[in-house]
Amino acid sequence: MSKKHVVVIGSGFAGLSVATHLAGESCSVTLLEKNETPGGRARKFEHQGFVFDMGPSWYWMPDVFEDYFARFGKKPSDYYDLIRLDPSYAVIYGEQEVLDIPANMDEFKAMLDRIEPGAGKQLDLFLEQAKYKYEVGIHDLVKRPSRSLLEFASPGLLVDMVKMDIFQSMSKHVRKFFKSEQIIRLMEFPVLFLGETAENIPALYSLMNYADIALGTWYPKKGMHEIIRGMVSLAEEKGVEIRYASEVEEIEVEKGLAKRVRLISGEKIEADIVIAGADYHHVDKHLLNPNYSNYSEEYWDKRVMAPSSLLFYLGIDKKLKNLRHHNLFFDEPLGPHADAIYKNPRWPEKPLFYASVPSITDSTVAPEGKENMFLLIPLAPDLEDSEGMREKYYHIIMDRLEKITGQDVRSHVIYKRSYAHSDFKSDYHAFKGNAYGLANTLLQTAILKPSLKNKKVKNLYYTGQLTVPGPGVPPSLISGQVVAKEVIKENNL
Repeated sequence: MSKKHVVVIGSGFAGLSVATHLAGESCSVTLLEKNETPGGRARKFEHQGFVFDMGPSWYWMPDVFEDYFARFGKKPSDYYDLIRLDPSYAVIYGEQEVLDIPANMDEFKAMLDRIEPGAGKQLDLFLEQAKYKYEVGIHDLVKRPSRSLLEFASPGLLVDMVKMDIFQSMSKHVRKFFKSEQIIRLMEFPVLFLGETAENIPALYSLMNYADIALGTWYPKKGMHEIIRGMVSLAEEKGVEIRYASEVEEIEVEKGLAKRVRLISGEKIEADIVIAGADYHHVDKHLLNPNYSNYSEEYWDKRVMAPSSLLFYLGIDKKLKNLRHHNLFFDEPLGPHADAIYKNPRWPEKPLFYASVPSITDSTVAPEGKENMFLLIPLAPDLEDSEGMREKYYHIIMDRLEKITGQDVRSHVIYKRSYAHSDFKSDYHAFKGNAYGLANTLLQTAILKPSLKNKKVKNLYYTGQLTVPGPGVPPSLISGQVVAKEVIKENNL
């Protein structure tokens, strides 16, 4: 029996995951990547000894990575070395208000008690629930393809879902345990990765707090791209053919089947199964004949998107002080910035921002005596971004960073690159220039997300951050696994 030929579009975490899961005796897999290097948003670039991760910078949920590699008889340590960060990160509320978040649980609880007496004991109760949500959510719910309500129809699972607070907001849930605004902001921070404010994210996602506080914040030495390098190595070991600079222009459909993909070069590649790990909206509206789209443009316009970002990659010619590997600048109120992202889209007047300085942990990502810095401002998707606007916001956040940390930084910047909406669109065909996919609101959870299977093309599937289970690196790894399982089941592989 001849092997099925699977064509996967996009070499981000989800694309590499699904390609590797399907490679083997039943399938030959060709993975097509638009760009010159793998990783999608997790690409890297180098400049005169500075090595920059372009996208993800947080390594949470280490068990998900362990599970991924274990499926192929491997361990993360076969490909990269992990360092647990301590402090995990710093939260900066102002010039004299900096919380270093300790990796040790007892030290963390003692820190909370100093802010709010009794908060340490409340944390035990909060994390007890969060651990339960993590174990059921990450090890069960997110691995369901969410194509039918029947997947969630067992009485035990319905009880689990009620216990996991899917109908209560994260904001209300946190306030049941803590009164201090400082602690509340700390506990609500992880859900910002999910693309909405805590008022609109189900309390199910306190599982993120368990990932943060109990499982820890890690860093793969030499950068996050080392995960991609390891996944590429494993994929190729399993027989996946990866082709770079191979952008797909069209998925050709005949009689309800995706028969081949056509590259912008004109080359056509025959396929028995096509899996799109590229931007879902781009595939749905631009790579397919409109007769085969899964969703209307009106449907897409009504989706609540997670934020886009303005990023700066900086090479600095001196060592910096008063900063950690990860730094969250919460020195301005969240409300107005959140309003500028989710309610009344605009450039925020006083943006919160994030600064990462991986060279504090890892000397390999910057030349000796220098620092590698990554700055990020979350922004509403689909904003007009110009060089002038980027420069304006660079100085807004640099003014605050320099004042709070008590040092001159700008005059020591010897390399600077910005990245925002238009770059996300150009490099990834990102819908509305989004950086993180769909927001994980209740009405965009599980079966209410865009389906992983095309309704009109029998052998066309989707994987990645715009379908189940959602945005983020661990969910994207799981997305590839979930789609591979569906492909195997439906194609008798």
